[in-house]
This record gives sequence, structure tokens and C-alpha cells, in this order.
Amino acid sequence: MLFSNAALAFGLVSLAFAHPLEKRQNALPPVNSATDVSVLQLALYLENLELNLYTGGFVNFTDAEYTAAGFPPGFRDNVGVIADHEKTHAQTISTILTNAGESPVPPCSFKFNYTDPVSFVNLANMITSNGIGAYLGGGALLTDNPELLTAASSILTVEARHDAYLRTGLGASPFPTAFDTAVTSVFAYNIAQMFIVSCPRQLPIIILPKLTFVSPPPPPNLQPPVPAGTPLQFTFDPSTFFVQVDPNAPLYIGLVNLVTNVIFVETTSCGIGCVTAPVPEGAAGVAFAVLTTFSGGLNENQLTEYGALAGPAEVVIS
Repeated sequence: MLFSNAALAFGLVSLAFAHPLEKRQNALPPVNSATDVSVLQLALYLENLELNLYTGGFVNFTDAEYTAAGFPPGFRDNVGVIADHEKTHAQTISTILTNAGESPVPPCSFKFNYTDPVSFVNLANMITSNGIGAYLGGGALLTDNPELLTAASSILTVEARHDAYLRTGLGASPFPTAFDTAVTSVFAYNIAQMFIVSCPRQLPIIILPKLTFVSPPPPPNLQPPVPAGTPLQFTFDPSTFFVQVDPNAPLYIGLVNLVTNVIFVETTSCGIGCVTAPVPEGAAGVAFAVLTTFSGGLNENQLTEYGALAGPAEVVIS
């Protein structure tokens, strides 16, 4: 045994001289283009939102309140862990931008409309789904920077784990769909505006007229899914549209969902600034609804660039 240990030690020393150990550095990925900067700034904007959200979910409720609401032991502590993760994400993205000579977008002031642990977790599921969609959409813009794409992807997978944990706490499926929904930077940014009170600095991303999802509310435990054909009601202010629309022209909801991209559904008027549209067959998980005059033929990028009258509104189907 002594001989074999000595031989092993000699072998390791010989190997070390033959192949010197690489010095690994915790180097953050580079920023190579203005596109990289814009993707990072939006990611930071959304990470700051999530940090504020989860910090509130940890501070504003006690262990006993989470337990009384039906969540498992330790749920509040894990909400705190998620907040720590969001803080780390925000700090890391800020450092990457600073290293590139860019000024990181500062945090905004936020307001969230939850009143108890259940409404907090339902809201967190929606906001985190928007963040997941933004990372998916942003990843397509980082293909020329594989190091940054890898770093962003490593955040995306953690965000997905957060959402799965939240959904499990609600008694819902942690993985309701085979695919998540990617959203454009414009749509992700506009979803975030729902929670903004004020910002020291906004991003140079267009803010679209508002589309409000009215009903139905998410199903208890997010299951069973909202059935196909169920009317979804939305409200909007026609006077805010960027283009003039004939009051008698048909309107459609473009539903961005999963990898089918956009499903177009004709609406029925329920009054001035009010429409309903049925849940389309096959829609699931979280979808993003956009009001449009187009009946089809647009992908999400085209809907973003010139097809949206108002929106998006986030709709939880399952």
C-alpha cells in the first residue's frame, strides 16, 4: 500500500510537469456590440424588478402566513433564496456592463398588487414567466457572442427553476408545457411597465398603448387549464393608439404562446374599448396577448414592429 501510494504521488507530479494545470479565472463574458448592451440592460431592468418583488415576498409575510395559506414548510426561506439569486444576477450583469464602459440602468420604484401569500406567488409566476420569455427572446440576439449567450442561458435555467418551485407551492404542475414562450424586448419591457411607479432612467424601448386583461382569473392551483373557447376579456383606450383605426374594423388578439409563435383570434366587442376573444385550441401555460388589426400572417417580431395596437397583456392559461 505504501508503494502504491508513492507511485501514485510520483505519477501525479510527473503529470503536473508534463501538463501544467491551467489557471482558471472567473472572467465575466465580454460585451461585443450595441445589441449585447441592449440585451443586458433589459435583463438588468427585469432582474431589478424581480429582486424587489421577491424581497417583498420574503419581508412582507411570515412563515406562519405562508403555512396557513397552504405552502410547505420552508417556503418563505426559499423565497428569500430566490431574492438572493436575483440580487446576484443583477450585480453580475451590472459588472459586465461596467467592465464594458456602459452605465447600468438603475433600479426603478415598483408597486405590486398582491395582498397575501397566494396572490404574491401567482404574481411572481407571471413576472418570472415574463423574465424567462425575455431571456429566451434575447438569446437569439446573442449568437455572435457565445460566452455571453452561455452566461445568459445559465441565468435562464435558474429562473425556470424558480418558477417551477413557485408553481409547485401553489399545487400546480411545475412544468405545464413542453415549451416556454419567448417574447421580444418590446413586449417584455411593456409587461414590466405594469409595476413601475417611477424610474431614474428608462430604456430606449417604445412603450405601447396599454391592453388590460380583465377575466377570467387564473384557475385555483393553475389547474385544470382554462378550456379552449373560454372568452378572454380585455380593455384598452382607443384614443391612445398610434394609428387611426376605423371603429367598425374587425380587431384581433394575437396570442404569443409556446413555439407556435402567434395565434390570431377574432374578437367580439363588449363596448367601447372592450373586446373578448376565445382561448384558442392548444394554448397553454403563460401567453402574451396583443391587440391588432391583422388577422394573421405576422410572426412575433413583425407583430412587435408594426402590428400591435395595444399590449401585451399576460394571460395565465395553465
